[in-house]
Amino acid sequence: MAELVRATIDVAALITEASRPDCGAVSLFIGNSRDHNEGRKVTRLEYEAYEPMALPALERLEREACARFAIASCRIVHRLGEVPIAEASVAVVVAAAHRQPAFDACQWAMNELKRSVPIWKKEFFAAGGEEWVKGTPLGP
Repeated sequence: MAELVRATIDVAALITEASRPDCGAVSLFIGNSRDHNEGRKVTRLEYEAYEPMALPALERLEREACARFAIASCRIVHRLGEVPIAEASVAVVVAAAHRQPAFDACQWAMNELKRSVPIWKKEFFAAGGEEWVKGTPLGP
């Protein structure tokens, strides 16, 4: 079940939850906030979402990942509000019998999240100012 949270993402709990006796692979992607973008020093990030659309969209991605790939589970957690530098903004964890489907599903889910879920990132700069990050279409 997907989540939108306003606190630190509990990565250890996600791994524990995904671990199962029938799955030899757990693939985890963590998107951390970084201290730079396009040559500018970033001091912090903030995420906003249209929650009535974003949460169902994340849940749909989890279900679709399970349908598209040979995996047992997919879980997505995205943080909202302020995210300090080097902390997790998003986590995608996938469990599967084998590693390749787990890797593939994890990558697909993250790419689709960035492309289609109404969550927006604002960067705050050391030199002053702030701006919303522009999305980049993934293409066909």
